[in-house]
Amino acid sequence: MSSDIEIARAARLKPIAEIAARTSIPETALVPYGRYKAKVDFDFITQQAARRPGALVLVTGISPTPAGEGKTTTTIGLGDALNAAGTRTMICLREPSLGPCFGMKGGATGGGHAQVAPMDEINLHFTGDFHAITAANNLLAAMIDNQLYWGNEAGIDPRRVSWRRAMDMNDRALRSIVTSLGGAANGSPREDGFDITVASEVMAVFCLSTSLADLQARLARIIVASKKGGGFVTASDIKADGAMAALLRDALMPNLVQTLAGSPALVHGGPFANIAHGCNSVMATKLGLSLADIVVTEAGFGADLGGEKFLDIKCRLAGLAPACCVVVATVRALKMHGGVAKADLGREDVAAVSRGVVNLARHVENMQGYGLPVVVALNRFTSDTDAEIAAVRAGVSVEVVPCTHWADGAAGAAGLARAVQARIAEGSAAFRTLYPDDMSLAGKIETIAKRIYRAGGVTIADAAARKLAAWEKAGFGKMPVCIAKTQYSFSADPTKLGAPEGHTLPVRDVRLSAGAGFVVAIAGEIMTMPGLPKVPAAEAIHLDEAGNIEGLF
Repeated sequence: MSSDIEIARAARLKPIAEIAARTSIPETALVPYGRYKAKVDFDFITQQAARRPGALVLVTGISPTPAGEGKTTTTIGLGDALNAAGTRTMICLREPSLGPCFGMKGGATGGGHAQVAPMDEINLHFTGDFHAITAANNLLAAMIDNQLYWGNEAGIDPRRVSWRRAMDMNDRALRSIVTSLGGAANGSPREDGFDITVASEVMAVFCLSTSLADLQARLARIIVASKKGGGFVTASDIKADGAMAALLRDALMPNLVQTLAGSPALVHGGPFANIAHGCNSVMATKLGLSLADIVVTEAGFGADLGGEKFLDIKCRLAGLAPACCVVVATVRALKMHGGVAKADLGREDVAAVSRGVVNLARHVENMQGYGLPVVVALNRFTSDTDAEIAAVRAGVSVEVVPCTHWADGAAGAAGLARAVQARIAEGSAAFRTLYPDDMSLAGKIETIAKRIYRAGGVTIADAAARKLAAWEKAGFGKMPVCIAKTQYSFSADPTKLGAPEGHTLPVRDVRLSAGAGFVVAIAGEIMTMPGLPKVPAAEAIHLDEAGNIEGLF
């Protein structure tokens, strides 16, 4: 069986101008990055803004397991199948982060015959967007320390600097550090730390901005510290927002690539869903909607994380309303939720599927609670039996469509495409967010915990509660909340699989993302800078004699 990279390398890609022409993007609107990648310029995006948008389809998934679910692969396979059926379809995805590529997860360009390409370039440096975001984040950090060094005109309290540095790599040693050691010439020592770039507020600002002007306005609102006498210090207070916007100018143009089947795909932005809001850029999504009859987009990790944040943050702030939701599952993953060890997943176990399907049913029910029609995409493995698939169907109240797009490309997702088209044609979507803007911040956290996670209650650390109260008093109370927690469970305990109920969500800290426009609540032991596993994927990545990248998956 060929690997993902072997399949990708064997494909014959088309020049990016040809892919653009299929979507009515003129070659003059492209900023090429080689033969197979291009950015779409702002003038064309502005011209498209008045067009009637197509239908938006959200692809999300069950709580992820080591068995794999294939959410990105399904998003690509569905997009290919819709295009093969004659429906003008655009795929909108997040960009991969280098941290997972060299860590545990690997790349994020799909798999098998349902991939976006060129996969090695997209998984690594791509068009440099993440490097620009990292640079903008760290320029702001440097200018904060420069303020402190040169007299602190902005009145920063050096004990209460909240802005952290960033890098797009898993490095646990940088979670908590001390800066400015080595004498007075290097500044005053203080505690600091790094987040992974995909957890930076600059990434969130980037993905939620609708224009260059909106980008700079959001950057200006970023809060970096508290003042000695009370109040906040923003990026604009230290005059960093303009230079940050300059670093991000070219990156903000959406990236156009293609699938192995020749479908157009906009791959742009990439916040993690367990520690950030987990969605691709608003600019890419809106551009896709102006060009296609259907846009298929995915949100990171399970529907309790990326799906909830897509609906309660991105759709709320960008004025989007999905027409349908696809929840991805595999028999293998449901067996793990039913208590089967990874080594035993190849054996038929209908009882385990029946136990584990409660996780899928919970996610389906949650998405229906937003007023969305739901289809289940069952990403099929050769070891799946008819009895196991029947147990999945028996465990949920919506249509379950087995898919084989990894092996068969568009043809393997044709049934899923028909099911999605049928749900859209019915016009039954009545999208609504989970909570109103004027609910208290603590109330929003509790609403998500009880209605999405099925928690029995929430505990908020005293210091975090005081921050929430202060932010509401300062006028930030109408913001949505972004909960950072483990992706492996509905609870904050990654070992509680299936569909636990009655647990307590422990919120240990909160962060104000005033530029992005939401409040982050950190629950449990989730880290905003991941570490590498004992055997990182980087150990297997190398160049062959011809200079080709091997081991990337």
